Amino acid sequence: MNARSDSHAMPARTARWQPTLGAWPDGDGTCFRVWAPEQQQVAVVIDGDGDGQPAIQALERSPGGYFEGRVAGVGAGRRYRYRLDGQGPLPDPASRFQPDGVHGPSQIVDPAAYEWSDQTWTAPARHRLVIYELHVGTFTPQGTFASATARLPELGELGVTAVELMPVAAFPGACNWGYDGASLFAPASQYGPPDDLRALVDRAHALGIAVLLDVVYNHVGPDGAYLYAFSPWYFTDDHPSPWGASANLDGRHSPEVRAFFIENALHWVHEYHLDGLRLDATHAMHDDGPVHFLAELAGRVHASAGAQVAVIAEDHRNLDTMVRPTAEGGWGLDGVWADDLHHELRVALAGDTDGYYVDYSGTTADIAATIERGWFYTGAHSRFLDEPRGTDPTGLPPSAFVVCLQNHDQIGNRAFGERLHHQIDVAAFRAATVLLLTVPETPLLFMGQEWGATSPFLYFTDHHAELGRLVTDGRRKEFARFAAFASADERARIPDPQARDTFERSRLDWDERMRDPHASLLRLHQALLALRRSEPALQGGASPSPVRAAAPDDDTLTMTRTSGGQTVCVVVRLRGQGVVRLTTLGGGVHAWRVRLTSEDAPFAEDPLPPVVSPDGAGLRIAFERPAAVILEQA
Repeated sequence: MNARSDSHAMPARTARWQPTLGAWPDGDGTCFRVWAPEQQQVAVVIDGDGDGQPAIQALERSPGGYFEGRVAGVGAGRRYRYRLDGQGPLPDPASRFQPDGVHGPSQIVDPAAYEWSDQTWTAPARHRLVIYELHVGTFTPQGTFASATARLPELGELGVTAVELMPVAAFPGACNWGYDGASLFAPASQYGPPDDLRALVDRAHALGIAVLLDVVYNHVGPDGAYLYAFSPWYFTDDHPSPWGASANLDGRHSPEVRAFFIENALHWVHEYHLDGLRLDATHAMHDDGPVHFLAELAGRVHASAGAQVAVIAEDHRNLDTMVRPTAEGGWGLDGVWADDLHHELRVALAGDTDGYYVDYSGTTADIAATIERGWFYTGAHSRFLDEPRGTDPTGLPPSAFVVCLQNHDQIGNRAFGERLHHQIDVAAFRAATVLLLTVPETPLLFMGQEWGATSPFLYFTDHHAELGRLVTDGRRKEFARFAAFASADERARIPDPQARDTFERSRLDWDERMRDPHASLLRLHQALLALRRSEPALQGGASPSPVRAAAPDDDTLTMTRTSGGQTVCVVVRLRGQGVVRLTTLGGGVHAWRVRLTSEDAPFAEDPLPPVVSPDGAGLRIAFERPAAVILEQA
């Protein structure tokens, strides 16, 4: 993410935020505004106060197909819906809360009523971000905003500088990943009221942790989304999408659709003091217009909330244009999920070959190239896509690339939700962890990764029975192309997304982090993040910086970084035992000191630290098994 300074003071987000959609208190009343371009009449139906009868007030039509009005004597806490040409009533597409679920009435919320304590909050600079992705419903046994807030001090002790919440927009049923969001402005009632989310952000800021939110604009969930009832123009079949119709970003009425999604982004940033947004599946957001929607959204967010608010894309295309400044013809986003490093390491460590892994060799040479570039594919032909993939990222800051060993997709999209450390030797996982947390790119951890959680992260839903059967069947059919699930019997073993147990098994067990081997792995993460925080050469790359990565053999890679007068060399043995000779490190053993190995006693139950010794003008490192060594030039 483009670094601008070491820290970013919060802008004047405490100034009054003026929504243009939804319902917002205004003095002794509430203003309502909704887009319904095909309707002739729209009325707001306000539930009675106590035993009172509902009040119905017609809204006035305004240019662009909007209906708006102010209702006196109505304030926060009252519930309301809309009638469209006499039909309904229906919840508000820009509802701030759905206390009775996505099919129930909307509730008026006054965001200004929350008493924030983060007026002096200073967000971490882009190059200092270490992101921790979590799913609110499975992060704690209670699965609420409040219970997640209670765990934030432990994330502060871990050393992460940003929490990324998987989508929290209201969804149907008791549990969901969040990508079936139906009411995009409303935090899911299953997690708690809106002020509980505000309290989470407020507490995180007090602990020095930024908060990012995953938002979904490429589709809406299949149940409970009432956008279609208000306008047929929100989505279009002109651009194919894996989720059906795509967001209408370049067709008739697209200015109003774009305004709806941008309003959503601004509402999260202003009403919840969020420090950034992660935009889901931006490759599925098709726009053939003169200014791409993503460029407009990033520009509006930065102009409204300040340049320190990060806009990050999830996009597999490796497009440098996305994260180049607008002055250079780019779209001005701050970062992008760069999956190539994950894929290369997964092939190297776990031997994956199905699906998109067919494009990756997993060689240490290719891993080294990926670290130096930020992503591996820069225009070469992709066998999986059967087309060229990627562009040249030269000149981009390493911090613009968000990299990981695992995230919700790479775990949850596996049939049995296995985490990487469930499938490889713990020594190899420790070595890979050292690599992840010392690269110049922005590292991301998935909840529980820091202690090697035993729980899987499975795909789960709670749709009504008819839709649920389709989801279950569709989930299992997705794996039919994989050799391991060629037979119906094997596919039947895939956990049912609709089963309550599938959700419950995905919850973290926080008690296990206090016992080995989990406690040892947690200490390794804490030590590495402390080094990343304190050592200039191990911090994120604020600008295009010299990082030299190499593959001395088929099982080992080295990474040398220099900053602030400090030079550090990270040597990572991914597989087996062996001896590595580093002839390019001058001065012999006395010119270098070992800062940390992944096999040190605090980090391994049965430590086998590599032996570092002089080898002529260089170093000899003898590995008994996979491990990593951090060397600092004396």
